[in-house]
Amino acid sequence: MTMIQCISPIDGSVYAERPAMSLEAASAAVARARKAQKSWARRPLEERVQLVLKGVARLNEMVDEVVPELAHMMGRPVRYGGEFKGFNERSNYVATIAADALAPLVIEASATFERRIEREPQGVVFVIAPWNYPYMTAINTVAPALMAGNTVVIKHATQTLLVGERMVRAFVEAGIPDDVFINLFLDHGTTSALIAAGNFNFINFTGSVEGGRSIERAAAGTFAGLGLELGGKDPGYVMEDADLEAAVDTLMDGATYNSGQCCCGIERIYVHESLFDSFVEKSVAWVSNYKLGNPLDPETSLGPMANKRFAKVVREQIADAVAKGAKALVDPKLFPADDGGAYIMPQVLVDVDHSMAFMKDETFGPAVGIMKVKSDEEALALMNDSPYGLTASLWTKDPERAARIGRDIETGTVFMNRADYLDPALCWTGCKETGKGGSLSVIGFQNLTRPKSYHLKKVTK
Repeated sequence: MTMIQCISPIDGSVYAERPAMSLEAASAAVARARKAQKSWARRPLEERVQLVLKGVARLNEMVDEVVPELAHMMGRPVRYGGEFKGFNERSNYVATIAADALAPLVIEASATFERRIEREPQGVVFVIAPWNYPYMTAINTVAPALMAGNTVVIKHATQTLLVGERMVRAFVEAGIPDDVFINLFLDHGTTSALIAAGNFNFINFTGSVEGGRSIERAAAGTFAGLGLELGGKDPGYVMEDADLEAAVDTLMDGATYNSGQCCCGIERIYVHESLFDSFVEKSVAWVSNYKLGNPLDPETSLGPMANKRFAKVVREQIADAVAKGAKALVDPKLFPADDGGAYIMPQVLVDVDHSMAFMKDETFGPAVGIMKVKSDEEALALMNDSPYGLTASLWTKDPERAARIGRDIETGTVFMNRADYLDPALCWTGCKETGKGGSLSVIGFQNLTRPKSYHLKKVTK
């Protein structure tokens, strides 16, 4: 029997393990979810919504278990209290819009005809969730999918092995029927085989670009809907009229929070030449205040990366950039806990350019490069010089200028004077190698349902 193991970044020990399900057992579980879907969809919408919210509330009651569990599995310091703020905000928002988002579009309701378009559940939705924000990324799909009348099968990344199990436990204890929301422990081969066999009507995957390609290959010919959120290299652009203090505070937090392991984290910053020196000086001071250490210590503000192999990529990118002329400005002496493994200090690099992998490839760690620019045109060209497009953060006092620049940025979301935030009222989406589809907002409900047209001619005398 193959065991799936979560190796804790705290000390490299095996924190949790579960047996990988066989293809036969997994297929049988999905079949039960499919059988349960029709009766779940027949329940009144408001009943489904309230059961989901009860599941969210039940998970909140587990906070004392969830927070240290996350620290053990992926290294986020306990001082930050888990992901409940975003988890709750997203769940509560989609609950408020569910009725309107799923309401029929009535074309005609006359004595002669009824013509309308209704939203029908896709069926069985497969959520393949990542380790970096395992609760918030999962709930983006889980909550609206269940509210819309789908059944949901969830599989979490090995690094956060216990999250799907805990989510399902909370929702079932709150009243969601057993087969309506299920968790599976799967290896990659079994995951691909389940998809290729046409078991799912919609698949949502958050992870690497290569992972997204493997999902697309497995789903080829099944005609299942796909939502893919993949890589990112999100830019910030600080214009000459920006609020410097606010820009430093938000962009440095966006670059380093969660050890930089955020899909929409800031990985490269372009600063107008008039503010460049001040921005860099303040940014280095900001980052230097972190305390790197054991995430179970309440004093720790920066924990280890989720796995030492992820930290290895960050170190290699920094070393390559420095070898090509970049300067690393944060003093290593301030971070004695950096052990060359999963514990890695934050870093700010200057004298960087786009010939360096550090400014082109996804880093996904607590390090950011800052470049000087002279104009909007130069900044725009650099922001678009990337295979990714999730978010871009613009810093200016001029909304019209931000909107004008934003229209030309190849990205899914344009921020002005903020960064690294997911607004559940807006569609969370990306372009280029960041993926396709969109979650949350009204559009998220549309992706998790399909249109069904009714053209009813009434019998008249």
